[in-house]
Amino acid sequence: MRLSKRGLLVLCALLTMAPVAQASKIKTSEELIAAMRKKYAETWYKNTTFKQVTTDYEKDGSKKVAVWQETISMPGRLRIDFDPVKDGNGILFANDNMYSFKNGRLESSRPLIHPLLLLAFDVYFLPVDQTVTKLKQLKFDLSTLHEDTWQGRPVYVVGAKPGDLHSPQFWIDQKQLYFVRMIRAIGKDGALTSETQFNKYQRLGGGWISPEVIFMIDGKTTTTEAFSEMRANVALDDSLFDPQKWSTAEHWKQ
Repeated sequence: MRLSKRGLLVLCALLTMAPVAQASKIKTSEELIAAMRKKYAETWYKNTTFKQVTTDYEKDGSKKVAVWQETISMPGRLRIDFDPVKDGNGILFANDNMYSFKNGRLESSRPLIHPLLLLAFDVYFLPVDQTVTKLKQLKFDLSTLHEDTWQGRPVYVVGAKPGDLHSPQFWIDQKQLYFVRMIRAIGKDGALTSETQFNKYQRLGGGWISPEVIFMIDGKTTTTEAFSEMRANVALDDSLFDPQKWSTAEHWKQ
């Protein structure tokens, strides 16, 4: 088959571009984190509020259902108010700490990096080196990266080799670069396998949100979360995330 002069020019252009495309392919965990931030740094919503129905599945087959009102402000802040909000019960994640409140008063606190908050939201706001540092503190092996498929879509898997579904790892959708799955060893001597899924992603305020979250242990569902009434870029009182002002801050739901 003979090519025209124009055809030869097009073919040469494609051949020239091929190495560039191949060179840009994500090869390391750090490159993946950088790509996630770059893709949404200018568009992802700054905060979100939503209603969450939390269902816990007990060993005897029964279920416990609770309603939570949640507020996320990136980076690093998540407020959970247990309905009814006026009772003052809930949890606050801020400053890499977790604060628990009962009847409007601080009951306990402890240091905690929230992995889901980091991977699903903060990664689009924090400097790449800060995200990498936090992921290492959470014991993810960032030297290990491979590709796989999840729910029919190609993903990057950080922290484990192919076939390993027990070691600490997180899964990122290759096309949209959002978090979809986390696996960690838990329990005595790390004998149990904990799995978290972020499913059914929807567009929200220049970014995405997963309205279905599933928690499993050794393949059995223990808790599900269903989001509704999701809003982005809401006018919020910054003191909502101050543990000293848990009860006095003007709440978005009231």
